[in-house]
Amino acid sequence: MQKEISVIGLGYVGLPLAVKFGRVRKVIGYDPKKQRIESLKKGTDNTLEVSADDLVNSRNLVLTADHKKLKNSQIYIIAVPTPIDEHLKPDLGPLISATSLVAKYLSRGNIVIYESTVYPGATEEVCVPILEKKSELVFNKDFFCGYSPERVNPGDKKHKLENIVKVTSGSNKETSIEVDNLYKEIITAGTHRASSIKVAEAAKVIENTQRDVNIALINELALIFNKLEIDTEEVLEAASTKWNFLPFKPGLVGGHCIGVDPYYLTYKSLELGYNPEIILAGRRLNDNMSKYIIDQIILLGSKKNIHISDSNILIMGLSFKENCPDIRNTKVVDIIDGFKNLNANVDIYDPWVIPEEAKEEYNIDLVDDPKGNSYDIIIIAVNHDIFADMGPEKVRNLGRSEFVLYDVKHIFPAELTDGRL
Repeated sequence: MQKEISVIGLGYVGLPLAVKFGRVRKVIGYDPKKQRIESLKKGTDNTLEVSADDLVNSRNLVLTADHKKLKNSQIYIIAVPTPIDEHLKPDLGPLISATSLVAKYLSRGNIVIYESTVYPGATEEVCVPILEKKSELVFNKDFFCGYSPERVNPGDKKHKLENIVKVTSGSNKETSIEVDNLYKEIITAGTHRASSIKVAEAAKVIENTQRDVNIALINELALIFNKLEIDTEEVLEAASTKWNFLPFKPGLVGGHCIGVDPYYLTYKSLELGYNPEIILAGRRLNDNMSKYIIDQIILLGSKKNIHISDSNILIMGLSFKENCPDIRNTKVVDIIDGFKNLNANVDIYDPWVIPEEAKEEYNIDLVDDPKGNSYDIIIIAVNHDIFADMGPEKVRNLGRSEFVLYDVKHIFPAELTDGRL
């Protein structure tokens, strides 16, 4: 008889997982947000990761906000956010809360699998003691753990859950094999069984750390090339003609992964007495790109006698990346706040983002339809296809007779903008 699975957390990670497993096993999909559950039952996923047909076809999936329905499961998969706090340190609150909840229903022989990004060692050092204490069961005797890091890429319809190789691990050999076989039921791309939970945790956290450092290098090159008065895009296109040049682009580094995960690794590194210089340097540089962009726009505005105070600014894009509604840890907010602090009037336009979420998360009121000839400064902050499809003429028509168009993501040719990153 197949074991029942409970998936705790139905966001970008947990929902696709619950839906896929719901095609082959009985699955309890739990999320404490009742409104989220009600929307999913109606076939609406606000993250746009799962379609209404996907939800219908997941015939063995039970969606609930009632945690009592978790009690009969034998496998628990925890997929909750692991953000950072205001001091740039790991905020394990959601993970600890979910672990405490599962511990209430944990029984002998159960497996708890974590998908949330953590620093190496966190599962066994933080989560296991909670499971033991609250369940009064013994780890690796009465219950077992696994770790299989999420690799979700929001908005990416090509690299979906089932066709991304899944790293798996378990707290002993038998559990690691069972966890690996479990994921093989839904992952067509195959799995990679790591030798330990700690190795799997480390593999996850360095994936995005590597990207962060590489983007930081390109961002720094963009700062240098700007001083040299040459176009970064042209330089990258020329360099990319070599087969082994990595195709990274400059930009804002936000989101729930790349802008967060490195802090989990550096936290643990500092705790162990090693100062990770390259990783932290990359983080500082990427976190300061918003300020650099603001300074560049102020300079461009001054050349056209545009004063930032009382100016009308349109920022196109709020989500942390293109073609998705995800606004978690978006660095566009830093640009918005920077200009508001300079007493500018700022409008934000992003058809991808759910207005209620923008209001709840950042107290931002999105504009539905920017008016033409209204703006002193236009900033294309996110490279949504919808913005590219508008074309440079339509975007430029939103500006006044004298205005600045700054293209962070190089959507339009350099000659049609006043500045690019």
